[in-house]
Amino acid sequence: MARMHIRRKGKSHSKRPAIMAKPEWVFLKREEISELVIKLAKEGRRPSEIGMILRDQYGIPTFKQVMGVKLTKFLEMNGINYDLPEDLANLIDKARRLKEHLKYHKKDYRNKHSLELIEAKIHHLSKYYKRIGKLPKDWKYKTYVARVG
Repeated sequence: MARMHIRRKGKSHSKRPAIMAKPEWVFLKREEISELVIKLAKEGRRPSEIGMILRDQYGIPTFKQVMGVKLTKFLEMNGINYDLPEDLANLIDKARRLKEHLKYHKKDYRNKHSLELIEAKIHHLSKYYKRIGKLPKDWKYKTYVARVG
């Protein structure tokens, strides 16, 4: 997610390849890659983890370059769905870890404020995912900030 609560530029990231064709150094066939991705997804890996494994261990720069379709779309076509979108799940996990920290450090006001900002991001994202139909309309994230103090 972009920088929402500070007035700085976003994080730097690697550049995408100029040509979206399969590189000549990738020797795996499309069937082997699809079997590997499905196996990793069934192990419980998230799409970003699968992409990093493909990049680091198998020399596949981007999944879309080789297969012609995005990784999340490919997983949906093969019947592998996640209950939450990955960015929302990561934010919820981050908030959960921060709540655990605040149980033992009740006077940590800086992290209490950080939790408020994280939960604001969760609410923004959930509203977006409800609007586009990736989350059910009755899905709700229960805030924790009121109970921390």
